[in-house]
Amino acid sequence: MARRFVLVAGNIGAGKTALTERVGQALGWHAAYESVADNPYLAEFYADMPAWSFHLQIYFLGQRAEEHLALARGSESAICDRSIYEDYHIFARALRDLGNLSERDFLAYARLYQLVLRQLPQPDLLLFLQASVPTLLSRIRGRGRGMESAIAADYLRLLNRYYEEWLAGFDLCPVLTIPADELDFVNQPKHLQVILEKVQEKFSGKEEVRFGGVD
Repeated sequence: MARRFVLVAGNIGAGKTALTERVGQALGWHAAYESVADNPYLAEFYADMPAWSFHLQIYFLGQRAEEHLALARGSESAICDRSIYEDYHIFARALRDLGNLSERDFLAYARLYQLVLRQLPQPDLLLFLQASVPTLLSRIRGRGRGMESAIAADYLRLLNRYYEEWLAGFDLCPVLTIPADELDFVNQPKHLQVILEKVQEKFSGKEEVRFGGVD
């Protein structure tokens, strides 16, 4: 198989890390994960979002751009948990619309993002995990991360709407939408196998790839 560069996108709790890990293992690809342990702004951000949102977004922009370039130019196939595109189209937008990022700072960030984006190689495929708010809340509560304890259903619903709007105009690479409500790829090996088969169909050039009923 030719070398591939794949990104995994989806709302908080959709299963991005789990899917990245399992696809990487199944196909023998390098798997890259979103890191929060070494983020120097997260603690301040959660304590005072309006004061630190711009700093956090700039940090993520540089971090993800470096990772994107390294994976896209690497010698082996790679799959990455979270994309640089979501930072702008989903999370920076949410920070602005909820009053945590000023319009001035959002426009400054957007200008830099567009400049960076023009320098990045395009991925070969975007895997989008589509999940309902009840599913997201259930998975968030199940993993028990303290910093996620205050995430509300309305916020997840807002992000889901942003994801729909972003993907409606996304044309940088093919997109495979995975119904995360229906597929338990963590506990059901056959569900993971279905996803792997659909990924191969996408790589073969098939434009319309649909998931049928999976028991």
